[in-house]
Amino acid sequence: MPSMTTVVRDKLYIGGAWVPSTGTGSIEVIDSTNEEVIGTVPEGTTADIDRAVAAARAAFPAWSATPVEKRAAMLTAISEALGARMESLGELITHEVGMPLTLSKLVQVGLPMASFGSMAQVTADFTWEQTVGNSLIVREPIGVVGAITPWNYPLHQIAAKVAPALAAGCTVVLKPSEVAPLNAFVLAEIFEEVGVPAGVFNLVTGFGPVVGEALAAHPDVDMVSFTGSTRAGRRVSEVAAATVKRVALELGGKSANVILDDADLATAVPDGVGKCYFNSGQTCSALTRMLVPRHRLDEVEELARTTAESFSAGDPFDGDTRLGPLVSSAQRDRVRNYIDKGVGEGATLLTGGLEAPEGADKGFFVRPTVFSSVTRDMTIAREEIFGPVLVIIPYDSEDEAVEIANDTDYGLAGGVWSGDPERAKAVARRLRTGQVEVNGGGFNPMAPFGGYKQSGNGREFGAFGLEEYLEVKAMQL
Repeated sequence: MPSMTTVVRDKLYIGGAWVPSTGTGSIEVIDSTNEEVIGTVPEGTTADIDRAVAAARAAFPAWSATPVEKRAAMLTAISEALGARMESLGELITHEVGMPLTLSKLVQVGLPMASFGSMAQVTADFTWEQTVGNSLIVREPIGVVGAITPWNYPLHQIAAKVAPALAAGCTVVLKPSEVAPLNAFVLAEIFEEVGVPAGVFNLVTGFGPVVGEALAAHPDVDMVSFTGSTRAGRRVSEVAAATVKRVALELGGKSANVILDDADLATAVPDGVGKCYFNSGQTCSALTRMLVPRHRLDEVEELARTTAESFSAGDPFDGDTRLGPLVSSAQRDRVRNYIDKGVGEGATLLTGGLEAPEGADKGFFVRPTVFSSVTRDMTIAREEIFGPVLVIIPYDSEDEAVEIANDTDYGLAGGVWSGDPERAKAVARRLRTGQVEVNGGGFNPMAPFGGYKQSGNGREFGAFGLEEYLEVKAMQL
């Protein structure tokens, strides 16, 4: 693994300037592969949030009045600047998060590029005004947006909020995850470079219970958009409720991958394992429950075990590595605890387990793990694990498969496999979830992304993502 010079970020980006925090604390950023400190960022304070919100509020009138075409041109420039830094940003995020480098460049940098670039086109095609009877219906920016983002796809989740907010004419205060915050400083430098007006984008790092809550509670913040755990999302909603601001939440998932009895198992099962293990399983929309016909369970188990054992865990800078580390020691301990619970509750451990992968003396690694003969009441079938752990649940009929798939507090994603595409789509319509892959359909960054039930509310990406940041006004003429 290439060494990395420690990155010291000792200033916040507020009102178009790099300014010291009002506090004196700093937060260490840890490389998940070797457990070394790779950077520090300021431990922001509630006073820093106050300054950032004031800057965003002051910048809102001019930015909201900026022509849509000019805002779109700024988004395009940001996308291009991200592209020019793909190599260095990909390496940085691999150090922060642990995703293999080739994927880091394509996903962790490529998707943010797409978010900023595509949002420019969305604004051009969007219906900003329409006439209904004697009313002129206009869509206007909601105001100052507080964005609170996670560590698993750090820059991607920032872009998913900041791009549509800016396109809508809103101003933003960003609180990125303290676990993987360094990439956000590069984005702030890009904003400064391309000439985003002062105060339109502000960056404050710190801990959720301090700066996150201050941002969600702030009376001058008109909307808060949060991505993270369902538990933390509930807290954001509680804090934001005092000022009756809009809240958009993208939370957890326990997504079912329904493999029907006429599916091509040799294709469906390996694809499903990969969809579970992507980013070491640290993906809210991961297909972590594989539902399979009971009479084909033996075939599925062999395919899943073989596929899982092909996911070599190791140095994410090695081109042969398919599975990087988890992001932190706390996350590794959490995942191992779930594996232990799975064994204790009687699930069949096909491969993986509690031991560290061979040769992984350092780093937060977990073996790619598969459980079978899992019942719907087991902890590993109900709670989000957020690691490379697949659970296989057998079913006896299509109706039972749908029932099991929907028997969850979550509803973020899902999958259906069938030899008959129409049958697959019919089952997909019955799943209570925000996105469904049909026979392995690829992720579409222009399609709405978000969840039913406790997976959150609101949608990101494309025109649906833009609408989240707009108010609707009726002018009776």
